[in-house]
Amino acid sequence: MSLQVRDLTIEIAGRRVVDGISFEVAGSQRMGLIGESGSGKSLTALAVLGLLPDGATAGGSIRWNDRELIGLPDRELADIRGDEIGIVFQEPRTALNPIRTVGRQIAEAVRIHEHVSRRAARERAVAEAARVHLPDPERIVDRYPHQLSGGQRQRVAIAMALACRPRLLIADEPTTALDVTIQAEILELLQSLVDDDGMSLVFITHDLAVLSKIADHGVVLEHGHVVESAPVRRLLTEPASPVTQGSLRDATATLWKPEGRS
Repeated sequence: MSLQVRDLTIEIAGRRVVDGISFEVAGSQRMGLIGESGSGKSLTALAVLGLLPDGATAGGSIRWNDRELIGLPDRELADIRGDEIGIVFQEPRTALNPIRTVGRQIAEAVRIHEHVSRRAARERAVAEAARVHLPDPERIVDRYPHQLSGGQRQRVAIAMALACRPRLLIADEPTTALDVTIQAEILELLQSLVDDDGMSLVFITHDLAVLSKIADHGVVLEHGHVVESAPVRRLLTEPASPVTQGSLRDATATLWKPEGRS
């Protein structure tokens, strides 16, 4: 199972915002896309699943297990989303449907891809809620997103993405909106689930310190271009690009910040 991105371009309203990005994610590899806002990392992730905003067009090649995804009809992409490739978005408050229980949302992909009964889907939702360590899963699946904390909503989003046991998980800055303690818990959870399922991971972040905790290889983006691609260990010890060097300074400042200071 592998993802190959070659010379990816994305244009919005005639402006090229991603220009020639290439990388590969092999089976069970944990890779990170890192860059500041506007670098093209989230658009790249959306392009993989054919979820680019209206008016955006993608060129180049995105191959999943030797199957070209660019230009694939949406109906065929829908068969891949959630089943073979899962995605966790940055802000679960906007990713979750406010008028549906979280249990129904966790079970949705299962019902679509595995064609199970409503009762079986609910049982699966409870099991998935327990798997991501949500408290009292039998009851929490009947709650609505606004009744959960930010960390609990993100666990719901992870459960939704992994319910069908995809072979690749894309996590788009899943800890950015959370406080530091919850961030650490979510990172630990993701790492455990990825290891347990033996899946590949594309982790998107602007924070090299966060990336170092979950990925083994990093692709650094700036203004839609790849400026560096290397093992995370090398990015931390021998950053070659000014962008990575700046990220390392920020990461070092964060890691060595005295307790009690914000």
